[in-house]
Amino acid sequence: MTATTGSTGSTGSTGSTIPAALRAERIKFTTLRSLWLTPLVGLLLTVGFTTAVAATLGDKDGSITADPGVGIHYGLNFGQAALVCFAVLLFGQEFNTRMLGLSLTAVPRRGRLYGAKLALAAAVALAVGVLGTAGAFAGYAAFVPEVRGGPALVRSAAAGALYPVLLVVFCLGLTAVLRNPTAAMGLLLPVVFLLSPLLSGVPVVRHVVQFLPDRAGQYALRWSDDPQVAYGHWTGLLIMALWAVAATCGGIRSLRRQEV
Repeated sequence: MTATTGSTGSTGSTGSTIPAALRAERIKFTTLRSLWLTPLVGLLLTVGFTTAVAATLGDKDGSITADPGVGIHYGLNFGQAALVCFAVLLFGQEFNTRMLGLSLTAVPRRGRLYGAKLALAAAVALAVGVLGTAGAFAGYAAFVPEVRGGPALVRSAAAGALYPVLLVVFCLGLTAVLRNPTAAMGLLLPVVFLLSPLLSGVPVVRHVVQFLPDRAGQYALRWSDDPQVAYGHWTGLLIMALWAVAATCGGIRSLRRQEV
């Protein structure tokens, strides 16, 4: 009897280890088509739009050649919408389908479940960021060959790899706070894809809007300085990281108070 009890307890403990939690999230990611297809769409949009714009406007529109960072990362303006959807779906489907209870049965420690989702989301977003930045640069350079390397290119490339990670972590944390994928999608997509870019051109609110996570993070992608921005390029990425940390902390607090 003692041996049986010890074996059962060991099995239950093993099932909720960090590797087991990561494995469970990986299985969900590879099994549910919407989860792996959405970041793939984001990657294709990022590379595709940058290449298409460089091919059609590279020798006509100075706005994408005066600052190569704007042209290289032009497609990210569209690809990030898919990344927002990915982050919301990754955690939101737990609330939407009421699967959170089953997930917590498999991984009873809520912090561990949350951490596994964050780790998977960050890894996928990093892959999209690295491949998207490399592909966008190749597509841009094919039609704007005079682009040159240097410290600005290195910084912009690093920011291009990290921006999707911070965006996805922020969106996943906010989804956990709201506990509703529809509300999260309805808030994040208009703000990131429409409202924030539009308001950044309005002088009255521009000085406030520049501190929003997407605006701050995207400033790090640019090569040249903007005298109307109150911080530097790396500081912009740091501001976005602080937003991501705040959303992550809010998400775990909300998850721990969630009744299943």
